[in-house]
Amino acid sequence: MIEPLQKDNAFLADLARPPEERDELRLWWLGQSGFLVRFGGKFLLLDPYLSDSLTEKYVATDKPHVRLTERVIAPERFTHISVVTSSHNHTDHLDAATLIPLREANPWMQIVIPEANREFVAERLAMSPRALTGLDDGTHTNIAGFEIHGIAAAHDAIDRDSAGHCHHLGYIIRCGPWTLYHSGDTLLYPGLVEKLRAFEIDVALLPINGRSPERRVAGNLDGAEAAQLAHDIVATCVIPCHYDMFAFNTADPADLFIPECSRLLQPHRVLHAGEGWSLKR
Repeated sequence: MIEPLQKDNAFLADLARPPEERDELRLWWLGQSGFLVRFGGKFLLLDPYLSDSLTEKYVATDKPHVRLTERVIAPERFTHISVVTSSHNHTDHLDAATLIPLREANPWMQIVIPEANREFVAERLAMSPRALTGLDDGTHTNIAGFEIHGIAAAHDAIDRDSAGHCHHLGYIIRCGPWTLYHSGDTLLYPGLVEKLRAFEIDVALLPINGRSPERRVAGNLDGAEAAQLAHDIVATCVIPCHYDMFAFNTADPADLFIPECSRLLQPHRVLHAGEGWSLKR
């Protein structure tokens, strides 16, 4: 099993280190599509999966979720989390075994979700639907200094409820001088590049696991597509994710992502689970 670069107490010690510059943004990869973002002393969690719930659920089935990377940290050990996102209802992006203990440890934390999923999320997390913050494509909210915009995601298609709200979102996060794009699970679709270019993105957090019918799960960008998308939206840097969590649904950044970034002269950074990285002016 892959061991995180930092985990448990070592990971928490890294979180506690003060920023080196006033406007420094620091982020850590938690595995799969999970990232922790710190800016101005506030913390935001993007799509954390910090349990073994899927491995346990599928252990005796024909689609075992064999875990590849050890957990970085138990969710209840996080404190001072202001906001957490879920991009859609798949368990590796909306995990009750992660979010319920996280909410208990951070009772004032706000949860940002696609508006279309409000009732589903409330039931899964055993909480009031009114306590959730719902977004849609083209809407935004401000929480603890983080300006969060919803961007439609296609997983595999753009799926909407009867009111036209998207079930799958990516999120644009603006904080201080920085702009991040966390795509959630998505494929390319017409108009996505144009939407994203308008935000002048500093860092794009993109899946690279691709799609294959034998996996029997919805598909994502592959490594070459992620590199191309980052290039097309003029992202200052791209970081790959959604790999090295489950053996049946993974990819190697060295196969497609890194070579295509190099060919396109697209700046990129590959993180280990538990590793932190900073943006500074």
